[in-house]
Amino acid sequence: MPVPQHKTSKARTRSRRANHDKLTAKNVGWCPNCGARKLSHHICTSCGTYRGRQVLPVVTRVEE
Repeated sequence: MPVPQHKTSKARTRSRRANHDKLTAKNVGWCPNCGARKLSHHICTSCGTYRGRQVLPVVTRVEE
């Protein structure tokens, strides 16, 4: 049965692992209705629209 001839160093193990542990940036775009930043394939949190339709009612906050 084959056996490793040498110990795998920490640097070699960690550099191999680094390819899968990296963070990726979120896919963020602009809302065509209000122009706010929103995640792709998600409802706009500021105006409540998705693909040109009003999905959520717009809630206005009252400052007191």
